[in-house]
Amino acid sequence: MLWILLTAAAAPLQVARNAMQRGLVGDAGPWGATLVRFLFGLPFSIAIFTVVALATPGAEPHPTARFWVGAVAGAIAQVAATGALLMAMRHSGFAVATMLQQSSLPLAALMGWLVLGDRLAPAVWAGVALATAGLVVLSWPRAGEGRAGLAGGLLGLAAGAGFAVAFNGFRAAGQAFDPAHPIFAATAALVIAQLMQSAVLTSLLAVTRPGALRAVASSWRTSLAAGFFGSAASACWFGALALAPAAPVRAVGLIEGPVAAAVGRRLFRERLSLRQWAGGAMSAAGLLFCALG
Repeated sequence: MLWILLTAAAAPLQVARNAMQRGLVGDAGPWGATLVRFLFGLPFSIAIFTVVALATPGAEPHPTARFWVGAVAGAIAQVAATGALLMAMRHSGFAVATMLQQSSLPLAALMGWLVLGDRLAPAVWAGVALATAGLVVLSWPRAGEGRAGLAGGLLGLAAGAGFAVAFNGFRAAGQAFDPAHPIFAATAALVIAQLMQSAVLTSLLAVTRPGALRAVASSWRTSLAAGFFGSAASACWFGALALAPAAPVRAVGLIEGPVAAAVGRRLFRERLSLRQWAGGAMSAAGLLFCALG
């Protein structure tokens, strides 16, 4: 199925973007690094939308109130979730924070069921329960970590909650914009969301932290690369969400966990404990249930 292929492509692209953003946190701060994802990704998102629009001559956009509610809610939640994720990486490490954000899986399933009326098979719910148990094991602080470990776990779970809202918001926006052409609607929603996110974050940082903007500008090469990977990942996520409910999309997206573990070990010299590996394995088993469901 196309949505599985799009999600499988989005996960490693997202890990690459997160790794580059993590390197920017020191100088630009978490919110400056968050801005990079949207501002430097915007030109690439516009290019992707242009190609899709040219390949979809019969598209009929409908920017209804439902579209704007979904797009605005998704945009705000995505900004907050990205900032929380980058702060979680400072406390818990790159790999653990990346896996903790997968708490968006059970939350996205519940929100999709309650708000959008998504129907999920029993196997999907079983996968959600197993993945949730794995996340609880994963988020439990190591011995001796104390408040820092707890803060990292809570920030990672908060990032997951934000991404759950964002995924369902963008899914609702895409469905309202042009139901007959889901990929066109998804890429259009991506451009509109990134325009809002870039404008708001740039304005806020210009007033509160102009130094963060200078740090982002001085690291433009890394920022541009992070923007490219972020835009490509978002286009794949948005396309997958236009074709399938948020819960199974996030379930397949759990493949970014082992990818992040490998990247964290190679680039940031991080090592996972046996308990963290067990939690990750439980989450991966939950992914399998969701994908088969």
